[in-house]
Amino acid sequence: MTQRDTIRAALMEAARAIGAPDADPVVERPRDPAHGEWATNLALTLARPLGGKPRDIAQRLVEQLDLGASGIAGVEIAGPGFINFRMRADATASGLRGVIAAGDAYGRGDTGQGRQVVVEFVSANPTGPLHVGHGRQAALGDAIASLLEWSGWSVSREYYYNDAGAQIANLGTSVLARIRQIAGEDANVPEGGYHGEYIREIAERYLRERDETAARVVERLESPEAAGAWASGALLEDVTRFAVAELRKEQDLDLQSFGVRFDTYYLESSLYTDGKVEETVEALDREGMAYEKDGALWLRTTEFGDDKDRVMRKSDGTYTYFVPDVAYHVTKWERGYRRAINVQGADHHSTVTRVRAGLQALHMSIPDGYPEYVLHQMVTVTRGGEEVKISKRAGSYVTVRDLVDEVGRDAVRYFFLMRKGDSQLVFDVELAKAEREENPIYYIQMAHARMSGIFRVGEIDPASITGEGVNYALLAEPEEQELIKALLDFPTVVAGAAEALEPHRIANYLLETARLVHLWYHKHHVLNEPPPVTAARLVLARAARLVVRNGLMMLGIGAPERM
Repeated sequence: MTQRDTIRAALMEAARAIGAPDADPVVERPRDPAHGEWATNLALTLARPLGGKPRDIAQRLVEQLDLGASGIAGVEIAGPGFINFRMRADATASGLRGVIAAGDAYGRGDTGQGRQVVVEFVSANPTGPLHVGHGRQAALGDAIASLLEWSGWSVSREYYYNDAGAQIANLGTSVLARIRQIAGEDANVPEGGYHGEYIREIAERYLRERDETAARVVERLESPEAAGAWASGALLEDVTRFAVAELRKEQDLDLQSFGVRFDTYYLESSLYTDGKVEETVEALDREGMAYEKDGALWLRTTEFGDDKDRVMRKSDGTYTYFVPDVAYHVTKWERGYRRAINVQGADHHSTVTRVRAGLQALHMSIPDGYPEYVLHQMVTVTRGGEEVKISKRAGSYVTVRDLVDEVGRDAVRYFFLMRKGDSQLVFDVELAKAEREENPIYYIQMAHARMSGIFRVGEIDPASITGEGVNYALLAEPEEQELIKALLDFPTVVAGAAEALEPHRIANYLLETARLVHLWYHKHHVLNEPPPVTAARLVLARAARLVVRNGLMMLGIGAPERM
């Protein structure tokens, strides 16, 4: 039982003793450490049911508390009726035994109870390298998946390839334009096409793979004998298929360089070839949720909170972008995922209502909030205070690979995660590369390296430090007690971050905990102290090392032992 649980149990017993049998006390860290280790507003919540003044009720509760059994050194009533608890130093520090006993599993919980959840993220069109917005989404989605795993969920990471539609058609025509240019023609990339240098690279690879010359390809395009094949789109289809496959491989390499893996890949094109899109539209029609107007097929999304009905099938027979999205989420439900989380850019805000409306209109007992959405803002990359806009290869944006190559995977991941997803993010390249404490990831990793260094210098195996037979009362310095409290709070922080789907809470926790580690390291020696003091401080050093490492691992970031 944790210290918090012990105090809650003592408060519940005290509440029963004064006539409040159903009390559910909230016990939290006070904002100001000077007010003690724990605080509760229980007396304020009991004032109405017990018909008394909060301070009087607080006094009655305190009188009923079993102070010794809870490790409580003192209790104070503050303000309108808050109760603050001061704990004995040894009672707080002895919690380090549990940290060390759990080891690599410290911070894990069982809220998910093994239930399945699919987390879909990145899901970029295979039309170019991944840009920094995709990178932020990759870090965010991967960290959310990790948080859920740490909370006991069975997680599947999924990538939805948007390999159908107008953008893919533009990709094929863009590559053909480059082939014409290679052949010496003055060919322009079509409107809505792609201009990056990578398109020329794909064109060159296509010619090599097909053992063709650009001139021969152009000749066949323009010769009377090839007119039938060109009219049927066979060549364009082949070029497009090749380009999509090449860019999928390239995006996979981008993600590998970023340390992100996926369990499943789902192709949008398969929704058409398998008939899922048509089945979904027919089902909506059968449910009476679709109607014809102006030659188009509409969905009655206003019945589910949308500001107006939406076109599903345009007058030319093609489907609007949200229809395959609805069909795709039907497959998630049919695959057994009763919880689905989508991590997408803020520009997808309008899809939330439409996709959910489409799912509700099918009357499949899918909950209103399915799927859950985590929307994030874009990233601005700066160097020397100036915005960086162009990648040499992508042509119009900075790629994830550019950033990882320049500042390293760990820095990119941390910087993408250090702010809440729905806030704007400015990525300062110079700061991310800096080896100084102003760089948050350097500062955090240095905390882990310093704790590792204690054991290296002392020639001590960290695994030999178990926390048993230690005088925890010797860990009574203010810097020690504050650090210990932070370490003991780690599981609660993880649980809260997982519930809220907010990995930035872990990033911020690590930064604050690193500050406490450095403060303790600078003010107090571990080695060459009296043996009982060294023994106690080695326990604290090992626990701090474990927690910082576990937090970094959760975010997909390394924990170096030397820096």
